[in-house]
Amino acid sequence: MPLLGAHMSVAGGLFLAVDRINQVGGAALQIFTRNQRQWRVPSLSAEEVGRFRQACQKSGDMPVAAHDSYLINLASPKKDAADRSVAAFADEIRRAETLSIPYLIMHPGAHLGEGIEPGLRRFVDNLDLALDLAGDCRVMVLIETTAGQGTALGSTFEEISYIIRNSTHTRRLGVCFDTCHVFAAGYDFRTLATYHKTFDRFDRLIGLEKLLFFHLNDSQKDLGSRVDRHAHIGQGRIGLEGFGLLLNDLRFKDHPMVLETPKGVDLQEDRENLTVLRRLIVI
Repeated sequence: MPLLGAHMSVAGGLFLAVDRINQVGGAALQIFTRNQRQWRVPSLSAEEVGRFRQACQKSGDMPVAAHDSYLINLASPKKDAADRSVAAFADEIRRAETLSIPYLIMHPGAHLGEGIEPGLRRFVDNLDLALDLAGDCRVMVLIETTAGQGTALGSTFEEISYIIRNSTHTRRLGVCFDTCHVFAAGYDFRTLATYHKTFDRFDRLIGLEKLLFFHLNDSQKDLGSRVDRHAHIGQGRIGLEGFGLLLNDLRFKDHPMVLETPKGVDLQEDRENLTVLRRLIVI
């Protein structure tokens, strides 16, 4: 069955995120390896790395992904911002490598009014620069599907296909499929017919072999709204049928799928959402 989990806080130490995912019975984890809202961050200490790796090993080495900082915009037309983003993303790759995290998930950035095609070209060039700068790392970079809010890139499968095809590091790139974002971008998957239509299109343009990770979020906003607002599973505009179709798709039976839904410090909302998802699985 799919490996269900959640994004967890690293407050108090990276290793505590592993404890938190264990508290809710998760089988996959996503974290930030740094403060995602600051450019300058301290280097990882040997103790921090060791405690995180040990915690992961004790938990059976479940699939883990890191998410990059929201400040990073590799598509920025502003040279200073782009250069800073390249350096920061290279550091994100190195941090994930040091922590033995196999996946680094990122948004494709925003063109800031310069246009989609120039934005995509800048993104690919700067992504390649960052990968080169990071050096010899095994981390897979996963391009996350976006809702297309504002000037954000990555809301169409065509745009993500362009990135993967034009990078000089194609073999190190994959996709993270965010259910809320895809739905808000206009891709329906709430019925069997629309589900097959959406994933057939993904396969034709990108290839299902590139789809390595999922974010499971319902959507507060309507299909095609281009607004990124996450909702609890079954309490948004996607509804339970769409998630049921995804969870019972044998092509994704071993894929990590994590929640990014709102929650309190007691993590009760994660427990409830995971229970709802597991009840949908019949395979």
